[in-house]
Amino acid sequence: MPQHVRVGTRASALALTQTGHVVDALADLGCGDLTLETVHVRTDGDRLTGSLQSLGGTGVFVTALRDALLDGRCDVAVHSLKDLPTGDPDGLVLGAVPPREDPADALCARDGLTLDLLPAGAVVGTGSPRRAAQVLAARPDLVVVDIRGNVDTRLGRVAGSGIGPGDLDAVVLARAGLARLGRLDAMTEAFAPDVMAPAAGQGALAVEVRADLEPGTPLALALRRLDHRPTRLAVLAERALLGRLEAGCAAPIGAWAHLADDGRSLRLDAVVARPDGGATLRRGVSTPLGTDSADDARRLGITLAETLIDAGAADLAALGAVR
Repeated sequence: MPQHVRVGTRASALALTQTGHVVDALADLGCGDLTLETVHVRTDGDRLTGSLQSLGGTGVFVTALRDALLDGRCDVAVHSLKDLPTGDPDGLVLGAVPPREDPADALCARDGLTLDLLPAGAVVGTGSPRRAAQVLAARPDLVVVDIRGNVDTRLGRVAGSGIGPGDLDAVVLARAGLARLGRLDAMTEAFAPDVMAPAAGQGALAVEVRADLEPGTPLALALRRLDHRPTRLAVLAERALLGRLEAGCAAPIGAWAHLADDGRSLRLDAVVARPDGGATLRRGVSTPLGTDSADDARRLGITLAETLIDAGAADLAALGAVR
């Protein structure tokens, strides 16, 4: 008999699209041995208003889904990986990390403008301190305002969009979200990581399951097939860096890891910025990958975090980690 699996997800358009990709992949990889049901779970991030920092930051979109997993209302939970706190949750494991979308940040501006072409005093919207700091580092003459809402709501804030108030000159969003929703037409510039380093885990999805998932079941086998080693190693390094820095959601920190040398080594680059963009600290490091590549990835993140701390990262951003 096929194994029946309930997949928990937020009900936003982006979350449902992301979860749909995972459900379809699991169905294909389960080779007919899985039947899948989607379960909608409302999180504090969906229910409450205000900035993400005021709502508690990291975990605001995650806790309710994890509760649903732990109490048996669902068997799998799908998250945007960048939303996950860096600590390991009791009773849960990361069952799979599917292949990552392009992690770049995207500018969506009126009249097809790029960051360089926005006029002085142009108003740019983002709910991310990381994005805000890096926009201001590149263009201190711009005005950055805090915004929230789903992708269409934020795109509707751009002048000339025709779908909302049009009170902003531009917004900054994750390219991955635009791609998954079929809205890359709204993007006027994809930022290179040396201009705007993405959030740790940006573009990646996290498929969480209970730690007692029985090996050899159709679900366990499908998750193993879904897991993408290059993406898992990259996000392990990025999250290890955040964990060592003890950086909350209000800390303007970007990190991007990727395999190099035909997969024989892992490269990690990171930036720590002052919230007003007045100063930035960039460092990068690589490591060869041995037989325990997961440990290599974690050590790489910790090593780069130590380098950033030694270089004065805590003087720029609100970090829990200090010497």
